Parts: sequence; structure tokens; C-alpha cells
Amino acid sequence: MASKRRKLTYEDLLGIIDDLREEVAQLRGELAKAKKDSSNSSKPPSSDIVKPKKGGKDKKGDKRKIGGQPGHEKHQRSFNLSDADVKHGYTLDECPYSGAGTLFPLPDKTKIVYQYELVERPVLLHAHMSFAYWCTECEEIHYSKVPSEIRRGGLVGERLTSFMGFLKGGCHASYSTIHNLLADAMGASISEGMIAKVIQKVSRSLAFPYEKLVDRLWAERFLNIDETGHKENGDLMWNWCFRAKDFTVFHIADTRGAAVLEKILGLQCEAVIGSDHYGAYRKFMKEAPVLVQFCLAHLIRELKFLAESVNKSTAAYGCRLLEILKRIFSLIHTREQMTETRFRKLMSKERDLFLKKARRTQAGGEARKLARRFKKYGEEYFTFITEPGIDPTNNVAERAIRFCVIDRRITQGTRSEKGRQWCERIWTTMATCKQQGRSAFNYLSEAVQAFFANIDPPSLLPVE
Repeated sequence: MASKRRKLTYEDLLGIIDDLREEVAQLRGELAKAKKDSSNSSKPPSSDIVKPKKGGKDKKGDKRKIGGQPGHEKHQRSFNLSDADVKHGYTLDECPYSGAGTLFPLPDKTKIVYQYELVERPVLLHAHMSFAYWCTECEEIHYSKVPSEIRRGGLVGERLTSFMGFLKGGCHASYSTIHNLLADAMGASISEGMIAKVIQKVSRSLAFPYEKLVDRLWAERFLNIDETGHKENGDLMWNWCFRAKDFTVFHIADTRGAAVLEKILGLQCEAVIGSDHYGAYRKFMKEAPVLVQFCLAHLIRELKFLAESVNKSTAAYGCRLLEILKRIFSLIHTREQMTETRFRKLMSKERDLFLKKARRTQAGGEARKLARRFKKYGEEYFTFITEPGIDPTNNVAERAIRFCVIDRRITQGTRSEKGRQWCERIWTTMATCKQQGRSAFNYLSEAVQAFFANIDPPSLLPVE
């Protein structure tokens, strides 16, 4: 006969309840982590692509229409006849309707249709001939000299070299893509091995301007810094972005630690640095006389995550702080409409209220961690009040580094130190030219031309 099942005691039920509570808390934490994305955490937007789209009704009425948006300035091409490289004229011999009558030309009524077109063979093969001469005096053959820049260029001339560098560094093109484009569309069959050698020539032409920018970083008053992963032969490295007012520098290192900041900026740096709350910046601010502006955009994402918590105290804490941040950003957007004194007064009031609310909470977990952070580093989120040259967010550095993230996804990283140097130099050149309103291709052409002529390259430093 089967034994009777033991009845559960009151203490047994309490134990089961405690176990279930612990399991529920653990599952809630795991669910919250799974819901993290770029909108409520510091995760990059690229991580969102692996997550399914959020459910809900299709809000077609809320979608932005395709094309130009209301309030945006219209972009329109503007040409003059003098801009045209080739001009075509079409005349009338007789009236298209009556076939009779005398036609008088009206030059001021001419209609013009402008059209870009490729020439039939964009790439020309040049033959540089060194003629031979016989000397009756020394009885030897002598050859006329080919210009040194032609010899240094080799198979590929300076403008085509610059174009290939632009395709590789500015358009994320692979060696095979460049090879196919040159062979199929431009009439120049160049092997992928030769293309790799050409890219290294472009890299060497950018070495000196790049080093000059690196040397200048420590003296800049305002810097925004960010970092992202970089793969080299499967090993994880880190791509650092230093964004100054008039130029940007990229540096790839094998560490994400403060040692990179010490190496690039030095311990004498007195800049105001915009960054996220990552530990390397907190360590560097203890060792160097720098001021730090921690990114408010990162903070907003963290608070949004707390506001979505199933724990009522945690959610209330996040919502309270988000409400104050909304008012803070409203003030930031109207800063130019008020005096600096009034802005600082109003912003200081909001800052004090924010820190008072942020440093006190009854919630635990992430909310309590954040409250402890504000007790120690709360003032560093509001450096922009007294230092108007620094942004309250680190968006400028994040936008600059996005180009490198796209390149990483396409190329899968680098394989050697030479490849790493190429990435640092070309990314720096592309970003800096964009900041300064310069043509990146024209700069590459000037740098390569100087390299082939063995003279100093043009500078990327801002004009004083």
C-alpha cells in the first residue's frame, strides 16, 4: 500500500514562497536585460538589427513621408554655362509648325539642360619614354631622365592613386570591387595585389599630416572622445575617436583602458572632455587636470531603462529624473535666446533639483547604483553650464565613429599593423576634411602628389 503524502507545514510554504520570489526576481532581471536596446541603454544602434520589431498597431499616419521635410532648406543645383566642359548647340532651320517664315535667334531666351556624363575612357594609359642617345666622346649610351614623381608612382599615376584610396577608405570598397570597377568601367586592368600596394602609398602620404594632428590633441581646449571595437585577425582591439573643434583623430589600440588617454593626451592635458561614464575616463580625470562632461544622452537611455522597470520604486525614480531632464534640454535648446547669465541661473536651479532627486531613492538594484554615481560624479554631468564650448552630449564623437563601424562590418577589420595604420590615417583624413569643408579627394590628390614629388604634404591642421 502506498505511503501517504506528507502534508506541507506553514514553514514549508514560506520556504516555497521565498524560492518563488527569488526565481521571479531573477527572471525579471533577465527579461529586463533582454529588452535592452539602443533606446534605453548604451548599446549601439547596430545591435538592434538582431532584435524583432516591436509589436503593436501600424501607425501609418505617424510615419514621416518620403522626400523633403517641412522646414528643411531645399537643396537645388546651380550651374553657369561657363561651368560646362563640353557645350552642345541645337538650331532650327525652319518653323516646326508652319515650315515657313523667317526665324530670328533670341540668345537671352536660350534653355539649357545640364547633364553629367562619363568620358568613354576615364583612365588613360600614359607612356613616358626615356630616349636613348649615343655619345661619341665617351662612347656610351645615355638616357633622358623621367621625372622622379613618375618613377615613384610606378604603374598608377597620382590622381588614379588618390581615386583608389578614396574608394577604399571613403567608400568602403574592397580590393576586388576596386579591381572590377577599374577593369569593367574604366578601362584599366590592375591586379588586387597592385591595388594593395597603391593603397599603402596613399597611407604613407598621409602619415605626416596624421602625426601632426595627434601631436596637437593635448593642446585642444575641448575634446569629445568615444571608442568602439575593432577586429584584427580575429583579435579584439579598440578604435578610439578624438573629436576636436576643427579636426578628428582615430587611433586603434589593443586596450580600452586609460593608458590610451595617457599616451595620446598626456598627463599635462587640461582639456574639457566629453565622454560616456566608462571607467577609463574616470581614471584619467583623477590623473590629469582635465574637466569631464559625462554624456546626458547616455544618461537618458539609462533612465528610460529604469522607467520601464516592473519595480514601481525603480520606475518612479527613472520617471522623476526623466521629467527634469526634459526641462533641462528645453533650456539647452533656447540657450541662444537668453543671456548667458540667465541661462546659467536657470540651468543651475534645474541641476540642483535634479541632483537632489537623483541622489536619494528607496529603490534598490540599478537605481541605487545610479544614485551612488550621482553622489560622486553628479556635477560632471553639468560641466556644460560653465563651459559653453562643450556639448552636454557626446553625439559628435558617436556620429564620427559610426563611419568606422560601417567599415568594420563590411571589411571585417584589419590583418596587420600596416592595415591598422591605413585605417587610422584615412578615417582621420575623411572626418577632418568633412569638418573643415574641404574636398577629401582633392586633399588626397595633393598629399599623393607631394609624396611622389618627395616634398612636404599639405597640412590637415586648422588654419589659425
